[in-house]
Amino acid sequence: MTKEVKCEQNYINNKLQSIVNDDLISFHMPGHKKGKIYDKLGYKDLVKDLYKMDTTEIIETDNLHSSEGIIKDSQERASKIFKSEKSYYLVNGSTCGIQAAILSSCSPGEKILINRDCHQSAINAFILGDIDPVYIKGSICEDTYTIQGVNEQDVIDSIDNNKDIKVLMLTYPSYYGMVFDLEKICKYAHKKGIVVIVDEAHGAHLGLSDKLPKSALEQGADIVIQSVHKTLPAFTQSSIMHVQGNLVDKKNLERFLKIVQSSSPSYVMMSSLEIAIDIYDRYGETLMADLLDYIHDFEKELLQINGVEVVKGHDKTKVFVSLKKLGINGYNLEEILRYKYNIQVELSNYYGVLLICTIGNEKSDFEKFLSAIKSIVENYSNNKNDSLEDYDEKITELMELNYPDLIPQKIISPREAFYSNKKSVALKDSIGKISGEYIIPYPPGISLTSPGEIITQEVIDYILACKEYGMHVSGLKDSSLEIIEIIEK
Repeated sequence: MTKEVKCEQNYINNKLQSIVNDDLISFHMPGHKKGKIYDKLGYKDLVKDLYKMDTTEIIETDNLHSSEGIIKDSQERASKIFKSEKSYYLVNGSTCGIQAAILSSCSPGEKILINRDCHQSAINAFILGDIDPVYIKGSICEDTYTIQGVNEQDVIDSIDNNKDIKVLMLTYPSYYGMVFDLEKICKYAHKKGIVVIVDEAHGAHLGLSDKLPKSALEQGADIVIQSVHKTLPAFTQSSIMHVQGNLVDKKNLERFLKIVQSSSPSYVMMSSLEIAIDIYDRYGETLMADLLDYIHDFEKELLQINGVEVVKGHDKTKVFVSLKKLGINGYNLEEILRYKYNIQVELSNYYGVLLICTIGNEKSDFEKFLSAIKSIVENYSNNKNDSLEDYDEKITELMELNYPDLIPQKIISPREAFYSNKKSVALKDSIGKISGEYIIPYPPGISLTSPGEIITQEVIDYILACKEYGMHVSGLKDSSLEIIEIIEK
């Protein structure tokens, strides 16, 4: 006899079930959008029994770390579909792929050229491998402080100015869907014998339409890491790595994958990867065509609403919506959408909210979001008050602040900074000292100062202004922004 399990102390499960029961509209990752795409395409019976498929390396189930059977065949199919020379399933997320790519390409003490707005997993790889990063400055949208990516010429100049560089790593596309001429960069780097690694965590879907930017593989990158769960319908933490060209030591890469991935890889995640890739192959182009049509009509309608701004990325599936002209900041907008209209966006910053749209979204999702925005704007028009007018003045002042776009002087490596003794000092007394922590304002989410770098007056002035205007600054243990850890040398 089946007995229903109920327990008030099942905190995670109870909350997740509550979200399921709420029928939340998802404009956030994972890309399967609460499994709706599985129901729509007939995969429902397969995924509902995934818990029964939670197994390990037994007879006939193969081994991810030394695949010779079903996993090998599945990865080879993925490689064919994504047009790589070899593809590897990642069950520790894109984090392990990024770290394996870096550690297998750089020896201890060597340098790597990388965009400043790189993922935290890359910095952790520098600590693990004692690798010395040389940062490339990225560009910021002045209206929304969203990350735009690197400038091609800045990358080329950095290559020319660092003759001992053997590895280049770039993020493409940015979180907000912005891209650059990666093909030009790859060609130039390859002439110098430089391996190009691309963190394409937000671009697994790019191959589904010629209306989207070209994929990193198509533009010549050597190692590409994709978070299949972000923009395609795989379970969270399910990613893939693609390799091509003769500059990559595949055997060494596989050695490091064994180090950074679990020794008990999840068959549930591998199964979800295979399902997502099957959907990509069989239905992806048609679903993407429909999605882009939905987004086109959606944006057109949004722009007709007074006070609504839409920032369009090169990747049309990323939509940034701002109501700052109406005095509604992004943090508040996210909460209004979630608690009043049952719509969850991917993220918010002071200026607006980001929507991640995938082939798992349906037309009705966009209609409900549009209806919510119309209602919010109407309520604003009926209830405009002095506090909203004050906000208009604050956001104008905030946008006029000088964002510190110079990368600080690096005194010691990330690894040495990590293991160095640190002490806490008042923020105002840290200027000119070596930082023991990260200083990362949101937006745009780029580290102004990293461990091992000199803390400048410009950075301190900026983050104190951010605090005054209610922006979030992460990386510091002291969230009040009064104390910071420094390294004594």
